[in-house]
Amino acid sequence: MFKMNKGFGKKSMTLCAALLAAALVVTGCGGSGGGSKAKEEVSLENRYTPDANTPAWQLDTKEEMTELTWYVNADWWNTDFGNDVVTKKIKEDLNINIKFITGDDTKLNTFFAGNDMPDLITTFDSNSAVVQKASTWALPLNELAEKYDPYFNKAAAADTLNWFKLDDGNTYGYPNYSNTQADYDNGTIPAKTAFIIRKDVYEALGQPSISTPEEFKSVMGQIKSQFPDLIPFGFNSIGEGTGSLGDVFQDFLGVPLETENGEFYNRNLDEDYLAWLKTLNESYREGGISDDSFADDGPAFEEKVKAGKYATMLLDGTPQQGGNLQIFMTANPDKAYMAIDGPKSTVGNEPKLNQSGITGWMISFITKNCKDPAKAIQIFTYLLSEEGQMLMNYGIEGETYTKNADGTVQFTPEVKELQLNNADQFKKEYRMGEFMFFGHDRHKALSADALPESIKQMQEWGKGKLVPHFILENINPDQGTAEARSLTAINTTWNTAMVSLIRSKSEAEFAKTLDAYKKFLDENGWEAIVKVRTEKMQANKEKLGIK
Repeated sequence: MFKMNKGFGKKSMTLCAALLAAALVVTGCGGSGGGSKAKEEVSLENRYTPDANTPAWQLDTKEEMTELTWYVNADWWNTDFGNDVVTKKIKEDLNINIKFITGDDTKLNTFFAGNDMPDLITTFDSNSAVVQKASTWALPLNELAEKYDPYFNKAAAADTLNWFKLDDGNTYGYPNYSNTQADYDNGTIPAKTAFIIRKDVYEALGQPSISTPEEFKSVMGQIKSQFPDLIPFGFNSIGEGTGSLGDVFQDFLGVPLETENGEFYNRNLDEDYLAWLKTLNESYREGGISDDSFADDGPAFEEKVKAGKYATMLLDGTPQQGGNLQIFMTANPDKAYMAIDGPKSTVGNEPKLNQSGITGWMISFITKNCKDPAKAIQIFTYLLSEEGQMLMNYGIEGETYTKNADGTVQFTPEVKELQLNNADQFKKEYRMGEFMFFGHDRHKALSADALPESIKQMQEWGKGKLVPHFILENINPDQGTAEARSLTAINTTWNTAMVSLIRSKSEAEFAKTLDAYKKFLDENGWEAIVKVRTEKMQANKEKLGIK
């Protein structure tokens, strides 16, 4: 879910300003403010004796309900607690009441400027100063586990704990949707990228191959001729990044992640990828790619997906588009989109499709001001455990879901009916699939109810094509450095250059645009950026034990 931010507009400027403020504030957390001084250790006398084989929440005899404040750095987070099936069960099992607070980076920074820190904090940017300076304001999870809940180490993934370890040897935050090498190896993580085509178009054209540049151009031409009301080729909207035509397309072609010497590789200049950009340009000049597709924002793209306006698509985020694909599939079962091999590498590389990496998404911390860190680490353990994962995804066995002999599950008919026909009431009463602190992809594989019918064939197609991109995570230069400023300019230039390459009016214009991009790299310290990224890639490999 973490990708390099390739755009730089007003929103990025605002974010950078907020992060700079955070850097200044957090740097001062070693002083008297910001909850830097940890509260006294909580006594477990007359409560429980920690046991490595039993979760502490099952041992804790504390009768008084623990009141905790949990800040989530997102205005959209649902702050309700204790009224739906999921959070009511958490409240009962752990004997806690959580008051959720939400906000943005500005509000987050106010906590560090004063002394009124919440008990727990969840943020979304692993590269932010707040996260990197966690040792000044958060409690080490490894120490909390040792003191209060050693079972945490069984529920948490060792690779994830190691990944988030700071220079002092401690791990302060734990994410959701953190996929390890083992998760990739066991095949339970579904692919989220596919080249798809409308079934009726595929059949009408005789089930053609679209794997080579020549085949691609030929099929786009046939579609333009035989299906004039359709857009031959679609792709995710071009926004701050490059839609699905940038690193997603590179993954589809199996472009290497590093050089043979283990250095950072500029995949944008890979000859195989550039050959396909030339193909897209030739198809564009022949009318196979529409100018509108470059202008469409997210909502416009989604409306066209719902209406089946694209004959083919290189689609990233099939789960996110699952509802739109399902709308078209339900209305047009004989025309539903299906995944095929699509464009292939011109040099024989196999696809290296990416998924959520080890960094994950939401990162949660227990602050030094936490009133009861023993109870707080119990929350982490509970939600990370099999019991918590099943609760967050499917609710309560026998009440909201039933289990089959093979271990798979399904919602009860009443719950399934509500999920399909009254999403707002389902969210209010049940909240399965939404309250996802420490959630994980592998539990989605336990039930057909977790995914819409429209994308199941696409995910089946993607089996065996996922390759972790762990070594490329969090390798950008540190904020505030000259290399970071140069990278921002380079990324912005590439966004424009990639679109210009595809929309070039001639081969000469294509070559001129490419040369200008290469020159811009040389003039803006690209070698220094490569050095920084290579060093961080090596550090990633050491963390993961990759030789």
